[in-house]
Amino acid sequence: MDGGDIYRASSSLRGSLRAGSSSIWRSNAVEAFSRSSRDEDDEEALKWAALEKLPTVARLRKGILTSSQGAANEIDVHDLGWQDRRTLLERLVKVAEEDNEKFLLKLKNRIDRVGIDLPTIEVRFEHLNIDAEAFVGSRALPTVLNFTARIFEGFLNDVGILSSRKKHLTILKDVSGIIKPGRLTLLLGPPSSGKTTLLLALAGKLDPALKCSGRVAYNGHGMHEFVPERTAAYISQHDLHIGEMTVRETLAFSARCQGVGDRYEMLAELSRREKQANIKPDPDIDVFMKAVATEGQEANVITDYILKILGLEVCADTMVGDEMLRGISGGQRKRVTTGEMLVGPAKALFMDEISTGLDSSTTFQIVNSLKQTVHILNGTAVISLLQPAPETYDLFDDIILLSDGRVVYQGPREHVLSFFESTGFRCPERKGVADFLQE
Repeated sequence: MDGGDIYRASSSLRGSLRAGSSSIWRSNAVEAFSRSSRDEDDEEALKWAALEKLPTVARLRKGILTSSQGAANEIDVHDLGWQDRRTLLERLVKVAEEDNEKFLLKLKNRIDRVGIDLPTIEVRFEHLNIDAEAFVGSRALPTVLNFTARIFEGFLNDVGILSSRKKHLTILKDVSGIIKPGRLTLLLGPPSSGKTTLLLALAGKLDPALKCSGRVAYNGHGMHEFVPERTAAYISQHDLHIGEMTVRETLAFSARCQGVGDRYEMLAELSRREKQANIKPDPDIDVFMKAVATEGQEANVITDYILKILGLEVCADTMVGDEMLRGISGGQRKRVTTGEMLVGPAKALFMDEISTGLDSSTTFQIVNSLKQTVHILNGTAVISLLQPAPETYDLFDDIILLSDGRVVYQGPREHVLSFFESTGFRCPERKGVADFLQE
């Protein structure tokens, strides 16, 4: 064997030794990693088994939360810290536009696996008439002279000496319709068509001074049979906040005032059925649902979730502000108004002009998130928008069109153009459908 053959043989031997050692190192590394992963899974399974043995009340307070380092820790949802809430939401909804629908589907799948049907609300209004007595023209202005004159006129009216000079105004005229669960409804109409009054009537928040006739029913039950404020939420077009509070404090305070509704009872039944069927839920979803169902917390994970969905994380610790105190922008303040009601347990939402001051992209994101919630969790929502963009308009399932206090159209969005074409009104080309309907 010459020198070249010896060199090639030695090189081949060294290469095979290196390859062998490399493959051994890789196999050892994979085996060590898989063994570590199995150990962590076994540890989590042991902790979950111990959790399942606790009494129901204690079990609904405990959860298994995986830290950012990968360790599974047993936590008490009453003591869920800021860092824990942030880690949890980062895993569940990292990017609101992309992950919110997946997150809601995980919630729905957990509930469906044990055969629980989420409660739904169908709102019916029949022959609704709303009238008002009010001063018009210069007499309606809030001046000292008018205020004094109203006091004397009111006294003379009561004793029958002077007849009332208020003018009779009809706001809604024989309005009837149905708001179905699981469908997102858009309320359209020109200014002074009665949109706000209709939303207030459906939410049970009408001014007692208004004269109202007709019937509004939730699942067949009239307003006098229950407390509508605990079931429905009205989101005003006016932004009224405590300027000295931050955005996070405002939403957290609203969440504590509204409570958790029936979330705790539903979670208790869900946990009982899962235990009977020997079903282990997703740990992150379990912690989220337990935290949301916990009452009386100063800071709740639902607050952080709504901040993310509404794009308010960047100003969460900024004061809201008012006319005398510098704070967040007008568009952000409008989103805070929306968030105040979304953190609560209401299953029927009546939202009045929530897009004022918002750009079309932000409006689309918020309405899309609401659509996902309504479709997946079978919610009920009516949203009034002023001149929505075409892409936002296409998110809705049903349309209610008001004009001069009457319902001109109520039905599926896909049929609205054919309805007006049958009556002789054709939408011009290159014109938005929402703009055409409002005109």
